[in-house]
Amino acid sequence: MFLFFMLLFFLLTCLGAWLLLFPGGREVVMQSIDVAGRSIGRRVLHRRSLFVLAAAVLLTVPPLLALLLSGRIALSGYDSDTRAINDHIAGLLQGEQLSAPAPLPPVAFSTAEVTLLRPMLESANRNWQQLDPAFAQRLLVVFNIMKERHGYDMAILEGYRSPERQNTLAAAGPGVTNAKAFQSYHQFGLAADCGFLRDGRLVISEKDPWAMRGYQLYGQTAEALGLHWGGRWTMMDFGHTELRVAGVVKH
Repeated sequence: MFLFFMLLFFLLTCLGAWLLLFPGGREVVMQSIDVAGRSIGRRVLHRRSLFVLAAAVLLTVPPLLALLLSGRIALSGYDSDTRAINDHIAGLLQGEQLSAPAPLPPVAFSTAEVTLLRPMLESANRNWQQLDPAFAQRLLVVFNIMKERHGYDMAILEGYRSPERQNTLAAAGPGVTNAKAFQSYHQFGLAADCGFLRDGRLVISEKDPWAMRGYQLYGQTAEALGLHWGGRWTMMDFGHTELRVAGVVKH
């Protein structure tokens, strides 16, 4: 059906353009109409009516075609899947409040792999209760979807961050953070850094293909919930998400 309408649109557009742009074409059509008109005893159309007809075709066919096809065209495997994901997200947000997962033991954040990548992570705050409730609920929905749809268990690495800790991290250099105190949503409980659990161990390395795939899915899911993902930044921070609120952060 779609191909039929596209072919019809193409033919009508070509006809309209031909009548408008080529005088010879108009003469041929006029002669044919004159012959037909004389055969039934009257002239059906006048010369100017052809211009009106051609213009009408070009002006009315596109919107009519769009109206006929509205809501019917979709890329296979995309539209329905997106709608299902959005419906799932809406249901989770409107349902009962999700509970925070059980905290990991401190040793999980002091392994050689984790310490190499995040040397000051052991002293980070991971208390869900100190996060903004709206942000915490969205992040819990992200965790839920990552587990149910993609098979990734997630853990929070750092949530609320004090102004003093923010300045300490900023002093460590741009490789850690460029934001000073109150220039980060962490100070308002509106941001969190997260990683993945695999076989009971924390995996945060972007060089790990499994983790990198997880970060991409994590970013897509977070953005679908209205969060900003650090993977879009110039200095990419794949585990970071935040809920931006106007007037909160000083720039």
